[in-house]
Amino acid sequence: MDAQTLNFIVSFIWGIADDCLRDVYVRGKYRDVILPMTVLRRLDVVLEKTKAEAIETKNLLDASGVSNKDEALCGVTKKTFYNVSPFTLRDLTARTSNQKLKADFTAYLDGFSPNVQEILEKFKFRSQVDTMIDADILHSVIEKFVDPSINLGVDPVADEKGRTLPGLDNHAMGTIFEELVRRFNEANNEEAGEHWTPRDVVELMADLVFTPVADKITDGTYLCYDGACGTGGMLTVAEDRLKELAKRAGKTVSIHLFGQEVNPETYAIANADMILKGESSNNIAYGSTLSADKFPAMEFDFMLSNPPYGKSWSAEVEKMGGSKKKEDILDVRFNVKLPDGTEVKALPKTSDGQLLFLLNNVDKMKKTTKLGSRIAEVHNGSSLFTGDAGSGESAARRFLIEHDYVEAIVALPEKMFYNTGITTYIWILSNKKEPRRRGKIQLIDATEMKSTLRKNMGEKNCEFTPEIRAEILRIFTEMEESDVSKIFDNREFGHWRIAVRQPEYGENGKPKRDKKGNLVPDKSKNDEEIVPFAYEGGIDAFMENEVRPYAPDAWVDESKTLIGYELSFTKYFYKPVQLRSMEEIVDDLKNVEAETDGLLAEILGGLIG
Repeated sequence: MDAQTLNFIVSFIWGIADDCLRDVYVRGKYRDVILPMTVLRRLDVVLEKTKAEAIETKNLLDASGVSNKDEALCGVTKKTFYNVSPFTLRDLTARTSNQKLKADFTAYLDGFSPNVQEILEKFKFRSQVDTMIDADILHSVIEKFVDPSINLGVDPVADEKGRTLPGLDNHAMGTIFEELVRRFNEANNEEAGEHWTPRDVVELMADLVFTPVADKITDGTYLCYDGACGTGGMLTVAEDRLKELAKRAGKTVSIHLFGQEVNPETYAIANADMILKGESSNNIAYGSTLSADKFPAMEFDFMLSNPPYGKSWSAEVEKMGGSKKKEDILDVRFNVKLPDGTEVKALPKTSDGQLLFLLNNVDKMKKTTKLGSRIAEVHNGSSLFTGDAGSGESAARRFLIEHDYVEAIVALPEKMFYNTGITTYIWILSNKKEPRRRGKIQLIDATEMKSTLRKNMGEKNCEFTPEIRAEILRIFTEMEESDVSKIFDNREFGHWRIAVRQPEYGENGKPKRDKKGNLVPDKSKNDEEIVPFAYEGGIDAFMENEVRPYAPDAWVDESKTLIGYELSFTKYFYKPVQLRSMEEIVDDLKNVEAETDGLLAEILGGLIG
């Protein structure tokens, strides 16, 4: 279907809100009616051909005492949903009283399959029915959605003027629904950042995940996953990009989308989008990914996520471990093994759980396929450097880096998102790195690579144009080193935190020792030092070069040595402000002095005159 037709349908549906809801709902609540009604109309028209057979089958099953009718009824409709009420939406436009309309519309909703009922429940749509009946607008809303000038069905139809309106396949319908979600989020941008990642950022994430393996895409089935899927936008972009790359390569691929979402309304939107695309409603799960992972045994080819950052997960702790202490959590996703088999707890502070979502994705990587898995995930800066050596955050970074999963991290410009102005970062991970990337991490500073918006959208005041995205992708794929791209060995980001001790000294000026002959430490001189892995000669050389020239008898308490990892963009991309030369400063002072003298003479002259 051409873009012009799609835009017409989106604009028509968007206009229903202004035509029917303006005096009843505030603008931010329009979507509470329009989105579920769009879903209902699509399902309604798709089911029209099999409606009579579905009702007949339902009656036969009732007469036979069959309680579970889902499989049989979906077999009739050849869809993942059905409706066995005696009504269609068009039938309801003939109702002349609100009382009759409410009763029959309620019966119509009750006739849908359980998966659609769940969507309506999460949308809280039945409460909207009461609101619309009370305001006497339900009839006009239904009438608008069955208007013959738009076709939300699969087959072409003729409008009132005899013109043919093309049908919508699942992909086109999904595109329309996604565009409506996008418009509502932009119009209500104070909430958009909670559940929706700007499309330009998602497109860049897709570029970085899919393009490097475009030539490795083969005929077959691919699974995409988002453990914090919101309205499902990332999954939609992932599907589109993978299909595009497969088509270019002449490959036939089957793509299945999976996600989990904890917010009821956004879950309903994502689930509805899957149903409209023909996917199983079981592919989008409701609930917390951290405490109630609904896909524990599954592995995925591609994973894209924008998990909540700076958000407490303390309420999840007891559900995850059976106690209020995070140390009691035994979930294998977060109690990880280093390459040498050492087990570490990669549990961050309960004030911020974003690293847990990244570990969840890593746990779902495919281990036995040639392509393995690729991950793109958006985080704020705390995932890079929060947490000292030995902390859960540092342990998570150690696990990721020592397993050589991290390909690159891209720093994004400030004010790229709707509800925050802070700098964010895209992590790119793979468990099947190409040879030239093995043992290395690429840091890309894209903080100044942006195009200014003509009008702010909440906090968002800039975007990535296709040209900017292409340049970032080029820098990544070519592994270019420059002022904005640096490549380091993994060990560049590791360090030891050592406990340096000095002895107490006796009256003779020599260390005192205990009965076993060990030096007795002077607790007032306890110190800790950070020794980078990259320090030539390691801890021993560091002590000889940096400590013992000032404390000759100092030693390291090896029982307290900890390993830490952190990544600091500031360290590698800091650009000091260029100071003005002394000559420039002196010249400016002379100019100011000359101007002041002239002004003073003018003032004094005026007083004398």
